[in-house]
Amino acid sequence: MTPDGVAVAVQDWGTPGEAGRLSDVLLLHGYSQSHKAWALQVGSPLARQLRLVTYDLRGHGDSDKPRGARYYQEPKRWADEVHAVITALGLHRPVLVAWSYAGRIALDYLSEYGDGAIGGLLMVNATSRATPDLLGPAAALLAEMGNQDPLINEAATRQMLASCVAHPLPAEQAQFMLDYNLQVPAWVRANMRRPGLDYGSTLRSLKVPVLVVHGEQDQINLPAMAQYTASQAPTAQLRMYENAGHMAFWEQPERFNADLADFTIRCAGA
Repeated sequence: MTPDGVAVAVQDWGTPGEAGRLSDVLLLHGYSQSHKAWALQVGSPLARQLRLVTYDLRGHGDSDKPRGARYYQEPKRWADEVHAVITALGLHRPVLVAWSYAGRIALDYLSEYGDGAIGGLLMVNATSRATPDLLGPAAALLAEMGNQDPLINEAATRQMLASCVAHPLPAEQAQFMLDYNLQVPAWVRANMRRPGLDYGSTLRSLKVPVLVVHGEQDQINLPAMAQYTASQAPTAQLRMYENAGHMAFWEQPERFNADLADFTIRCAGA
Protein backbone atom coordinates (compact mmCIF):
# COMPACT_ATOMS: atom_id res chain seq x y z
CA MET A 1 0.00 0.00 0.00
CA THR A 2 1.33 3.42 -0.95
CA PRO A 3 1.06 6.48 1.33
CA ASP A 4 -1.83 7.80 -0.78
CA GLY A 5 -3.78 4.56 -0.38
CA VAL A 6 -3.08 2.82 -3.68
CA ALA A 7 -2.55 -0.94 -3.46
CA VAL A 8 0.08 -2.15 -5.92
CA ALA A 9 0.63 -5.76 -6.99
CA VAL A 10 4.19 -6.85 -6.22
CA GLN A 11 5.97 -9.99 -7.41
CA ASP A 12 9.05 -11.29 -5.59
CA TRP A 13 10.85 -13.86 -7.74
CA GLY A 14 13.48 -14.86 -5.20
CA THR A 15 14.02 -15.70 -1.56
CA PRO A 16 15.64 -12.95 0.52
CA GLY A 17 19.08 -13.94 1.66
CA GLU A 18 19.25 -17.05 -0.49
CA ALA A 19 22.87 -18.19 -0.80
CA GLY A 20 24.62 -17.25 -4.01
CA ARG A 21 22.43 -14.30 -4.94
CA LEU A 22 24.35 -11.19 -5.90
CA SER A 23 21.90 -8.38 -5.14
CA ASP A 24 18.33 -7.19 -4.93
CA VAL A 25 16.94 -5.73 -8.17
CA LEU A 26 13.71 -3.78 -8.60
CA LEU A 27 12.43 -3.77 -12.20
CA LEU A 28 10.09 -0.92 -13.18
CA HIS A 29 8.03 -1.31 -16.36
CA GLY A 30 6.91 1.40 -18.77
CA TYR A 31 3.77 3.24 -19.83
CA SER A 32 0.74 0.98 -20.36
CA GLN A 33 2.74 -2.16 -19.57
CA SER A 34 2.88 -4.55 -16.60
CA HIS A 35 5.38 -6.70 -14.72
CA LYS A 36 4.90 -9.28 -17.50
CA ALA A 37 7.18 -7.17 -19.69
CA TRP A 38 10.07 -8.63 -17.65
CA ALA A 39 9.16 -12.26 -18.45
CA LEU A 40 12.50 -12.94 -20.17
CA GLN A 41 14.35 -11.79 -17.07
CA VAL A 42 12.33 -13.40 -14.25
CA GLY A 43 11.96 -16.62 -16.26
CA SER A 44 15.66 -16.92 -17.01
CA PRO A 45 18.73 -18.17 -15.10
CA LEU A 46 19.18 -14.54 -14.02
CA ALA A 47 16.45 -15.14 -11.41
CA ARG A 48 18.72 -17.69 -9.73
CA GLN A 49 21.54 -15.16 -9.49
CA LEU A 50 19.60 -12.12 -8.37
CA ARG A 51 16.60 -11.41 -6.20
CA LEU A 52 14.34 -9.96 -8.87
CA VAL A 53 11.31 -7.96 -7.77
CA THR A 54 8.70 -6.53 -10.12
CA TYR A 55 5.45 -4.69 -9.55
CA ASP A 56 2.57 -3.26 -11.54
CA LEU A 57 2.61 0.52 -11.45
CA ARG A 58 -0.53 2.22 -10.20
CA GLY A 59 -3.16 2.06 -12.92
CA HIS A 60 -1.51 -0.99 -14.51
CA GLY A 61 -1.83 -4.76 -14.36
CA ASP A 62 -3.33 -5.99 -11.09
CA SER A 63 -2.68 -2.78 -9.16
CA ASP A 64 -5.37 -0.31 -8.13
CA LYS A 65 -6.55 2.09 -10.80
CA PRO A 66 -7.67 5.21 -8.95
CA ARG A 67 -9.46 7.90 -10.89
CA GLY A 68 -8.18 11.44 -10.82
CA ALA A 69 -5.24 12.98 -12.62
CA ARG A 70 -3.51 13.83 -9.35
CA TYR A 71 -2.73 10.15 -8.75
CA TYR A 72 -0.60 10.03 -11.89
CA GLN A 73 0.75 13.54 -12.42
CA GLU A 74 2.34 14.40 -9.08
CA PRO A 75 5.97 13.26 -8.89
CA LYS A 76 5.90 12.68 -5.14
CA ARG A 77 3.20 10.03 -5.48
CA TRP A 78 5.45 8.05 -7.83
CA ALA A 79 8.44 8.57 -5.52
CA ASP A 80 6.46 7.38 -2.52
CA GLU A 81 5.21 4.35 -4.48
CA VAL A 82 8.74 3.14 -5.25
CA HIS A 83 9.83 3.87 -1.68
CA ALA A 84 6.87 1.88 -0.32
CA VAL A 85 7.81 -1.18 -2.42
CA ILE A 86 11.47 -1.02 -1.39
CA THR A 87 10.50 -0.67 2.28
CA ALA A 88 7.72 -3.28 2.34
CA LEU A 89 9.95 -5.95 0.78
CA GLY A 90 13.01 -5.02 2.81
CA LEU A 91 15.12 -4.59 -0.31
CA HIS A 92 18.76 -3.99 0.55
CA ARG A 93 20.34 -1.34 -1.66
CA PRO A 94 18.51 -2.60 -4.75
CA VAL A 95 19.58 -1.84 -8.26
CA LEU A 96 16.73 0.13 -9.85
CA VAL A 97 16.05 -0.94 -13.45
CA ALA A 98 13.81 1.56 -15.23
CA TRP A 99 12.40 1.02 -18.69
CA SER A 100 10.94 3.81 -20.85
CA TYR A 101 8.47 5.98 -18.87
CA ALA A 102 9.75 4.39 -15.67
CA GLY A 103 12.90 6.44 -16.10
CA ARG A 104 10.77 9.34 -14.90
CA ILE A 105 9.45 7.29 -11.99
CA ALA A 106 12.92 6.19 -10.87
CA LEU A 107 14.12 9.78 -11.13
CA ASP A 108 11.05 11.02 -9.23
CA TYR A 109 12.10 8.63 -6.45
CA LEU A 110 15.72 9.78 -6.57
CA SER A 111 14.68 13.44 -6.61
CA GLU A 112 12.64 12.92 -3.44
CA TYR A 113 14.71 10.37 -1.51
CA GLY A 114 18.20 10.57 -2.97
CA ASP A 115 20.35 7.54 -3.83
CA GLY A 116 21.41 6.50 -0.34
CA ALA A 117 19.11 3.47 -0.22
CA ILE A 118 19.92 2.03 -3.67
CA GLY A 119 22.94 0.29 -5.10
CA GLY A 120 22.72 1.58 -8.67
CA LEU A 121 20.49 2.75 -11.50
CA LEU A 122 20.05 1.00 -14.86
CA MET A 123 18.15 3.09 -17.41
CA VAL A 124 16.79 1.01 -20.31
CA ASN A 125 15.55 3.09 -23.25
CA ALA A 126 14.40 5.31 -20.42
CA THR A 127 13.02 8.83 -20.36
CA SER A 128 15.01 11.46 -18.49
CA ARG A 129 13.94 14.59 -20.35
CA ALA A 130 10.71 15.09 -22.30
CA THR A 131 11.70 17.45 -25.10
CA PRO A 132 10.83 17.01 -28.80
CA ASP A 133 14.44 16.63 -29.91
CA LEU A 134 14.78 13.44 -27.84
CA LEU A 135 11.51 11.81 -28.88
CA GLY A 136 11.02 9.65 -31.96
CA PRO A 137 8.08 9.53 -34.39
CA ALA A 138 6.32 6.69 -32.54
CA ALA A 139 6.05 8.78 -29.37
CA ALA A 140 2.99 10.47 -30.88
CA LEU A 141 1.11 7.16 -30.54
CA LEU A 142 1.11 7.50 -26.75
CA ALA A 143 -1.45 10.31 -26.95
CA GLU A 144 -3.74 8.20 -29.16
CA MET A 145 -3.49 5.37 -26.64
CA GLY A 146 -5.29 7.66 -24.18
CA ASN A 147 -8.23 8.21 -26.52
CA GLN A 148 -11.54 7.16 -24.96
CA ASP A 149 -12.63 5.51 -28.21
CA PRO A 150 -11.58 1.86 -27.75
CA LEU A 151 -11.06 1.35 -31.48
CA ILE A 152 -8.64 4.25 -31.63
CA ASN A 153 -6.70 3.38 -28.51
CA GLU A 154 -6.41 -0.31 -29.38
CA ALA A 155 -5.16 0.50 -32.87
CA ALA A 156 -2.62 2.92 -31.40
CA THR A 157 -1.52 0.29 -28.89
CA ARG A 158 -0.93 -2.23 -31.66
CA GLN A 159 1.10 0.34 -33.60
CA MET A 160 3.09 1.29 -30.53
CA LEU A 161 4.00 -2.33 -29.79
CA ALA A 162 5.06 -2.85 -33.40
CA SER A 163 7.19 0.29 -33.13
CA CYS A 164 8.90 -0.94 -29.96
CA VAL A 165 11.02 -3.53 -31.74
CA ALA A 166 13.51 -3.42 -34.56
CA HIS A 167 12.11 -6.64 -36.06
CA PRO A 168 8.50 -7.91 -35.96
CA LEU A 169 7.52 -9.96 -32.94
CA PRO A 170 6.18 -13.50 -33.31
CA ALA A 171 2.39 -13.46 -33.28
CA GLU A 172 2.09 -15.09 -29.86
CA GLN A 173 4.45 -12.55 -28.28
CA ALA A 174 2.61 -9.63 -29.90
CA GLN A 175 -0.71 -10.94 -28.54
CA PHE A 176 0.78 -11.52 -25.09
CA MET A 177 1.91 -7.90 -24.95
CA LEU A 178 -1.33 -6.54 -26.38
CA ASP A 179 -3.36 -8.36 -23.74
CA TYR A 180 -1.58 -6.82 -20.77
CA ASN A 181 -1.41 -3.39 -22.41
CA LEU A 182 -5.18 -3.40 -22.83
CA GLN A 183 -5.58 -3.97 -19.08
CA VAL A 184 -4.68 -0.31 -18.66
CA PRO A 185 -7.74 1.96 -19.03
CA ALA A 186 -7.50 4.78 -21.55
CA TRP A 187 -8.09 7.35 -18.82
CA VAL A 188 -5.06 6.07 -16.89
CA ARG A 189 -2.94 6.42 -20.00
CA ALA A 190 -4.25 9.93 -20.61
CA ASN A 191 -3.54 11.02 -17.02
CA MET A 192 0.01 9.71 -17.17
CA ARG A 193 0.96 12.17 -19.88
CA ARG A 194 2.65 14.55 -17.48
CA PRO A 195 4.19 17.87 -18.50
CA GLY A 196 7.77 17.64 -19.65
CA LEU A 197 10.37 17.51 -16.91
CA ASP A 198 14.14 17.73 -17.03
CA TYR A 199 15.84 15.50 -14.47
CA GLY A 200 19.31 16.77 -15.24
CA SER A 201 19.94 18.08 -11.72
CA THR A 202 18.90 14.75 -10.19
CA LEU A 203 21.15 12.81 -12.56
CA ARG A 204 24.06 15.12 -11.81
CA SER A 205 23.61 14.52 -8.07
CA LEU A 206 23.93 10.71 -8.30
CA LYS A 207 26.88 9.02 -6.63
CA VAL A 208 25.87 5.40 -7.28
CA PRO A 209 26.87 3.58 -10.47
CA VAL A 210 24.63 4.26 -13.49
CA LEU A 211 24.32 2.14 -16.62
CA VAL A 212 22.43 3.42 -19.64
CA VAL A 213 21.27 0.77 -22.15
CA HIS A 214 19.51 1.82 -25.34
CA GLY A 215 18.48 0.26 -28.63
CA GLU A 216 19.97 2.09 -31.60
CA GLN A 217 16.69 1.77 -33.54
CA ASP A 218 14.40 3.12 -30.81
CA GLN A 219 11.51 5.03 -32.42
CA ILE A 220 10.01 6.28 -29.14
CA ASN A 221 12.99 7.59 -27.18
CA LEU A 222 15.74 8.40 -29.65
CA PRO A 223 19.34 7.38 -28.93
CA ALA A 224 19.90 11.05 -28.10
CA MET A 225 17.87 10.44 -24.92
CA ALA A 226 20.43 7.88 -23.75
CA GLN A 227 23.27 10.20 -24.66
CA TYR A 228 21.66 12.98 -22.63
CA THR A 229 21.16 10.69 -19.60
CA ALA A 230 24.75 9.45 -19.75
CA SER A 231 26.12 12.96 -20.16
CA GLN A 232 24.38 14.15 -16.99
CA ALA A 233 25.16 11.32 -14.57
CA PRO A 234 28.80 11.53 -13.41
CA THR A 235 29.24 7.77 -13.02
CA ALA A 236 27.30 6.68 -16.11
CA GLN A 237 28.35 4.14 -18.69
CA LEU A 238 26.48 3.99 -22.00
CA ARG A 239 25.86 0.79 -23.97
CA MET A 240 24.05 0.99 -27.28
CA TYR A 241 22.42 -2.18 -28.60
CA GLU A 242 22.56 -2.43 -32.38
CA ASN A 243 19.60 -4.11 -34.08
CA ALA A 244 17.35 -3.33 -31.10
CA GLY A 245 14.53 -0.84 -30.65
CA HIS A 246 12.65 0.37 -27.59
CA MET A 247 12.59 -3.07 -25.89
CA ALA A 248 16.30 -3.89 -25.83
CA PHE A 249 15.82 -6.19 -22.82
CA TRP A 250 13.24 -8.25 -24.75
CA GLU A 251 14.93 -8.19 -28.14
CA GLN A 252 18.36 -9.16 -26.82
CA PRO A 253 17.62 -10.81 -23.46
CA GLU A 254 20.83 -12.83 -23.13
CA ARG A 255 22.98 -9.76 -23.65
CA PHE A 256 20.81 -7.62 -21.38
CA ASN A 257 20.67 -10.22 -18.61
CA ALA A 258 24.45 -10.57 -18.70
CA ASP A 259 24.84 -6.78 -18.55
CA LEU A 260 22.45 -6.59 -15.60
CA ALA A 261 24.29 -9.34 -13.72
CA ASP A 262 27.66 -7.67 -14.36
CA PHE A 263 26.27 -4.29 -13.32
CA THR A 264 24.99 -5.62 -9.99
CA ILE A 265 28.47 -6.98 -9.25
CA ARG A 266 29.90 -3.53 -9.92
CA CYS A 267 27.26 -1.92 -7.73
CA ALA A 268 27.91 -4.34 -4.88
CA GLY A 269 31.60 -3.43 -4.98
CA ALA A 270 31.08 0.31 -5.28
